Amino acid sequence: MDPARALLRNVARGFQPSAADRSPERLALRDDRAPAAIGRKARLELRFERRGARTVIAHAYAEPPLRIGASFEIDDAAYLILVCSGAGIFGGDAIRQSIHVASGARVVLTSQAALQVHPSITSAAARIDHEYCVDDDAELHCHWDPVIPFAGARLAQHYDIRVTGGARLYWSDALMSGRIARGESWQCRDLAHELGLRVNDRLMYLERYRVGAETDRVRRPWVAGGVDYLSTTLVWHEEASRDAAERLQEAVAACDRVRAGIDLVDDRLIVARLAASNGVPFSAARRLVRTHALTSMFGRQPVPDRK
Repeated sequence: MDPARALLRNVARGFQPSAADRSPERLALRDDRAPAAIGRKARLELRFERRGARTVIAHAYAEPPLRIGASFEIDDAAYLILVCSGAGIFGGDAIRQSIHVASGARVVLTSQAALQVHPSITSAAARIDHEYCVDDDAELHCHWDPVIPFAGARLAQHYDIRVTGGARLYWSDALMSGRIARGESWQCRDLAHELGLRVNDRLMYLERYRVGAETDRVRRPWVAGGVDYLSTTLVWHEEASRDAAERLQEAVAACDRVRAGIDLVDDRLIVARLAASNGVPFSAARRLVRTHALTSMFGRQPVPDRK
């Protein structure tokens, strides 16, 4: 139970909240959603800190359907699985996620499963807003399952990543064009996507696009071509170099039926874009990028999936 709900239960039983319970810090955790908004609007907050030789969760708050799933301690890292426990998200839903990794902490985040975006019966889009802050000498690894917009869905997703110069980042997101087995390739009504990376408040990478239910247009060679799976990987690390990017490109080039563009776009920043028409080689290529990047630049072995 989150602190706000515990406080409300105590008040209902006749207890009076203490001064500490009425503090701004505790009140900020209050779930103030209207009953009709529960399950439609939700936020998740996590803050990680270094304590001795371990990374610990210093602050955690989640509103349904968001949930913090299984967590593990692997070496000096905190490994967490984040969960959206509902059937997916619908038009008008708003999901907010805020992650802060303090100096010295090392964190690995992944999702439990792909996020389904259902058709919208109104003009309102489902909204996903994520914020990530990584301090000096902190390390964040995020490897997300694909977002899947169904036919007729409306989605606006925004990812804002802010790191300091001395931080380390591995990021990999993914998108499917729809329920491909049902013939729902690029049939979402509206998809607006934005991914931004700022280093010391300087914009280093910006990815932005918007597509609608115009399958013929999306299928043009200079848009999505014949692909149904897309992924972006960002590596911010002092070992990220042009040679490292070229070796990564050569490794992924061996993956059958996957197109890849990998380059050093700025000092210490490698960007990898993957595209495929089949999910099996696409997933294999993402794993290869992750393994190669972590072993060659971070000096670490990938954490095994524990979903």
